[in-house]
Order: sequence, then structure tokens, then C-alpha cells
Amino acid sequence: MTKDKKLKILFVASEAAPYSKVGGLGEVLRALPKKLRELGHDARIMAPKYASMDVNKFSLKMEMKDLKPIRPENDPNGLFVSNVLRHENEKGETLAYFLENMEYYEKRANPYGYTDDHVRWALLAKGTLEFLKQSSWQPDVIVAADWHTGLISNYLHTDYKNDAVLSKIAVVFSIHNIVYQGMFDPHFVSDMDYDSGQEEIPAFDNPRLAKLNFMRRGIMYADVVNTVSPTYANEITTPEFGELLDDLLKERRLCLFGILNGTDYEVYNPETDSALVQNYNSKSLEKRLENKSALQKEFNLPIRPEVPLFSIVSRLTDQKGFSLLLETTEPLLRNFDIQLVIEGSGDGNLVSFFQDLVKKYPQNVAGHFNFDDTLTHRIFSGADVVLIPSKFEPSGLTQMEAMRYGTVPLVRKTGGLADSVIDYDPKTKKGTGFVFESFDQYSFFGVVVRAIETYRYPKVWQEIQRQGMKSDFSWANSAKEYGQLFEKAITLHTQQTNE
Repeated sequence: MTKDKKLKILFVASEAAPYSKVGGLGEVLRALPKKLRELGHDARIMAPKYASMDVNKFSLKMEMKDLKPIRPENDPNGLFVSNVLRHENEKGETLAYFLENMEYYEKRANPYGYTDDHVRWALLAKGTLEFLKQSSWQPDVIVAADWHTGLISNYLHTDYKNDAVLSKIAVVFSIHNIVYQGMFDPHFVSDMDYDSGQEEIPAFDNPRLAKLNFMRRGIMYADVVNTVSPTYANEITTPEFGELLDDLLKERRLCLFGILNGTDYEVYNPETDSALVQNYNSKSLEKRLENKSALQKEFNLPIRPEVPLFSIVSRLTDQKGFSLLLETTEPLLRNFDIQLVIEGSGDGNLVSFFQDLVKKYPQNVAGHFNFDDTLTHRIFSGADVVLIPSKFEPSGLTQMEAMRYGTVPLVRKTGGLADSVIDYDPKTKKGTGFVFESFDQYSFFGVVVRAIETYRYPKVWQEIQRQGMKSDFSWANSAKEYGQLFEKAITLHTQQTNE
């Protein structure tokens, strides 16, 4: 990318913090566009305007009224007529657009979980393109974030391929988790319902729309495909991790890239975080003990600084690897003097398991079985270890956020965890965490014991903490890589257009 080249970039996503956030996707959509703007690019967001959005906090202006679909005959009741709203910063710079639709967004309390989600995401894709077709601002590249926006590149390749404006725009399709591909489980699709990605996208009111593989179509028609860590980009080209799309991804391997997600160091900063009892940095780790004591008190655990305090901050799901704890946690609690705090919600069997542990070991285990962002910061500031034994992990933010606060990650070597956590080597005294490879309870048990034994040596432990805190996972480096990726997409799109 030439030094002075500044790009116009539109991110399209189902969620984007601070306007709406359910998970890591929303956090990425806050931090990455922000960092790209700091680098001089004109980066904007397009997302639905949900009922939960705080319009008093984010003042909105009408950008385009009565945006209609390309085929009005498919919408006899006028449900798809939408408006586009605009949010600006105090300097008058446009940061975000919102697709306003009463039926499909503003009547809904949550971004996800509706039987007609396929219609809602098709509407977001089509609405974005219809808006750009008529707008005075057109991006050089659209970043379609995850399966919800997979139809954008498909529409551009078909319905809008000859459009004088839209045909010039390059598309990057960003895979955040390949497991989720549409309104179905890709492992249980009949031959009759299988979507090869070749057929025309049906109308909004056609039941066939619910059976399309939005993820497949995003991969097939984008100029460039990226995912959220280099290791995950390699993993998804294999049958083990590719979720039946590995052959397609191998075909597109020359256009597939992986860039590790970053962490917003303004939001996650132990020196300035107002949620903490005591602020600190890597040079004043002794102050961190006050946060540990406060955390133990908050969870009604005995205040014992000498005991290693393990933590879980996560969705409690099988993907996150917590099935490994079903057979290992009680032996660990019986044989070692440790504490464990859990924050999160998820699968009923896992939640019940941890709730039973709390009842059985009240002096050692405590839990908060809902998400609380402020509590997350307090856990990172006081816990000694965070457990992330994932089956697979496209990127993961928890390990990077935890390291920022001096909590040592214990992770499985997969995806973004492999790219961000260095296994501690007592010979070289180098490392930022504890890593195991095989997904089985014995490997997990062994690495937990290794962490417990290492904790017995405070100077060694503090050095691991410092190395983690000094690791640079800010968005600055990742944003520069994304700028180069966007240039590749533009170049490839221009070449294909001119062929």
C-alpha cells in the first residue's frame, strides 16, 4: 500500500459496539474502524437500528428516506421499505449508518434468535447496496462481517454486476466463526436442501431463502476472504476445522488471509480502569493483590493471597472446551489448594455442573452465571489464571484482554490462542502463559498442575505476568495489515473487472 493512499471502507455487520454488542464481533466492529480512522482512512459502519439502541446517547440524522428493494413486486405489503440513519462524531465526521426498519429491527429486542433471521440479514445486505447505489459516498471496499452479511458479495456478483457504481466496489468477506453458516446446521442438510451457492438468491418471502448457506456464498463471491487469526486461516482448510467448507477454502487459498484480532487498550487498561479497586501496571504488580482480595471478597471466598485463583470468563459451551473440566475439576479441588471463579452463561449441562461445584465447594468455587462487563474487568485485575481450553478458537479476545491485566492464560494450542499465547519454558524463562495441545482431560489436567506448581515461585510468576502485559495486541498493527489486505482486494477486483 502506498504511504499516502487513504481508503474509504464500509464495514457491514449484524452488531457493532458501542451501538449494539452481543459478543466479540461487536467489539471488533468498534475497535478496528476506529483504529483505521486514526491511520487516516475513512472507515464507517453499516448495521441495523435495533430497539435496544440508545438514541439519547447516539444522536441520529436522516440520511436517506424510503429506501425500497430492487424488486418491489416481491414485497406487496411494503415491509421492506427502510430508512438509513447517520451517526456523526463531534467533528461532524460520519462514523456509522443504520438501516431502520420497523418490522425487522425496531420491533426486535435482540439482534439474534428469530425464525426470520434469514430475511433480516438478506434485508441488511440488499439495503446496504441499495443505499450505496444512491448515496453520494461510495466506499472503495466493503467488509462483510461473518455469515449474516455473506449475501453482499453474492448480490454484487449477480444483481448488481453491471451497476455503474456498485460494480467498482471490492468486497472482503470476514469469517469470524465458520461453524455458523446460516439458519441450519451444515452437518444435517438433505440433498434436496443443499445449497451449492450457484442458484439465484430467492425473494425475501421465499422459504428457500432460509436454506441458503450465507457463509458459502460469502466465500465464493468475495474478492478476498479473511479470518481473525493466521492459524485459524490454515485450520479451516482442513476437514477437522473446515465445517464442510474446507474444499471450497482450499480452492480460494490464494485469496484467503488471517489477521489476528486486537484489543482496545483504551478500554482495557489497568492503569486507568475505573472498575478496579486499585490501579497498577507491570512495574507495580504488588498493588494487584488488593484487587485479588477484593475479588475473593466479592465472590464470598476466603481472602487468601497465597492460593492460586483460577477464573473462567466465557460462554459456557462445548466449543470453548469446558467439557474437559467435567472430569478434572473435582480431582484438582481435592488434591490442590486452589480457588475458581466463573463468569458466564451457556449450555444448561455446563451451567448446572458449575452451579453444583459452587454448592459442593463453597470455600473454593464461586460463580456469576450472567455476563457483566464491569465484573469481567475486576476478574482480570484479580485472578491469577484464566482458563481457555477451547476445542477451536478463531481468534479469541479473552486471552489478550486478560494478559493486559496480568492474568496468565491457560489455553489449548488452536486458532488465535496459538498465535497469541507463548507457552512458558522454565529453561529460557520465556513465555506468557501455559499451553496444551491434545484435546483430552489428561493434557488439560497436566497443564493446570504445571500452572499450580509454577505459582509457588512468586518471582517467576511475576515475570510471566510482565511478559504478558508487555505483549502488544493493540489494534495498531492489525489495522495496518487490514489496510494492506484492502489494497489487495481492490487490485484483485480491478483485475477481474477488466478481464
